[in-house]
Amino acid sequence: MTMPGYIDEKAAIQKRLRRIEGQVRGLQRMVEEDTYCINILDQVSATTRALQAVALELLDDHLTRCVVNAVAAGGQEADDKINEATAAIARMVRS
Repeated sequence: MTMPGYIDEKAAIQKRLRRIEGQVRGLQRMVEEDTYCINILDQVSATTRALQAVALELLDDHLTRCVVNAVAAGGQEADDKINEATAAIARMVRS
């Protein structure tokens, strides 16, 4: 089985995701406590930026490891990895 491109950063990524999970729980608490809308929106924005940062890190790892290795090997796998990365980038841009 091929190791994921982020394997060297797995612990750091998990730590960031746990922090984001805490941010989401904080958002739930803010709504529960009837916090002012703009304050909640500010925290939603911060959480969104944090998720985008994780996504960009994962994309970078994918491009620099998985895609580069596939392109070096050539053939259909290279085409598939490039198409897969392009589709992932398109999804990120639309979100």
